[in-house]
Amino acid sequence: MRRSKMTAAQTNSSLAELIRAFRDHYDSIVLPMWMGQGFNGALGLPFESLDSATGAPLPAERYRAMACARQLYVFSEAPGAAAGAHAGVLFESLRRLFRDEASGGWRYSVDAAARPLDETQDLYTHAFIVLACAAYFRRSRNADARKLMLATSSTIEARFKTADSLYHAALSPDLSQPLRAPAQNPMMHLTEAYLAAAQVAEPALYAQRLRSLAQGISHFFVHAPTQCISEERQGGAGNRLEPGHQFEWLSLVHGSAEVFDGLELAESLPRAVQWSRRHGVDEGGVIASLSEAGAVIDDTRRIWAQTEYLRVLAVLGDLPALESGLAAFRNRFLHAGGWFECLDAGGAVVRKDMPSTSPYHLATCLAALPTVV
Repeated sequence: MRRSKMTAAQTNSSLAELIRAFRDHYDSIVLPMWMGQGFNGALGLPFESLDSATGAPLPAERYRAMACARQLYVFSEAPGAAAGAHAGVLFESLRRLFRDEASGGWRYSVDAAARPLDETQDLYTHAFIVLACAAYFRRSRNADARKLMLATSSTIEARFKTADSLYHAALSPDLSQPLRAPAQNPMMHLTEAYLAAAQVAEPALYAQRLRSLAQGISHFFVHAPTQCISEERQGGAGNRLEPGHQFEWLSLVHGSAEVFDGLELAESLPRAVQWSRRHGVDEGGVIASLSEAGAVIDDTRRIWAQTEYLRVLAVLGDLPALESGLAAFRNRFLHAGGWFECLDAGGAVVRKDMPSTSPYHLATCLAALPTVV
């Protein structure tokens, strides 16, 4: 993760201490947890979830390729020889258990004994595999990781892409039939994945794909009155807006401004974030989802949305809001044994497990916070 240093003129001791505490919690509690009790050494896979109170693994019913890929990303980015070695184990498990050599795609999940379970070809999964392989290649220089990244990207372009520059959310196991229409979230993570891939291979080609995708998002998914990116294509009934995704999109686009320069998406996202901060953030944190009119649909406060809010505040340089946001996040969501995944508006815990996928959000948030000295 590339971090810059904060100077005394840019911040204050209170904010610096909050950043240090967050990083220490991640380094000393979260990462060791997923190398220890959160890891099934017999299968070489992270458990899907741990009990938030005890840290013990919850009974395993399945293991998802996406969850393994997110953990691969986390440990590829984490410092230290132990993290690098753990990333190597995760990479081998990912390709051994989830790669579908016959189709050229990736199975969605395996069962508790690591036998194929769900063979659906899922764009969200494929995107995280591209992201994780790019991160692991940067860390290890393992040529197989770069090869898998490029092969998976080619499969996405050949099979998932639609005629209008969007991407199907899911395909049949043989990659021949669409199962789910294009949706915002998988395409956002494909954007993230292609940005990472461009750092290690064919930057001009990935930039071309990214610009095409961004134009498709602007044309089909941006809600004109709010400028927010909706979860489903515009025009359908019951669409929703997720403030956390507006924050996440802006962080991605802002971090690669040269790729998106001159596109409508780069112009609309700042307004989407302003609207989301006004309607989707209150004293309890970031609200899960709103209607296009700004009414609350889901008042749950999910940890990932809070981390994306902190991330965008750091990206935008809003240090007063970042300081208060970090303090609230530390008090509400972090505890001595890990974190709380979901709270209600009043701060009560509504989900009592810690999924293996959440450290990815902690990692991307921390990457946006400058290193304090």
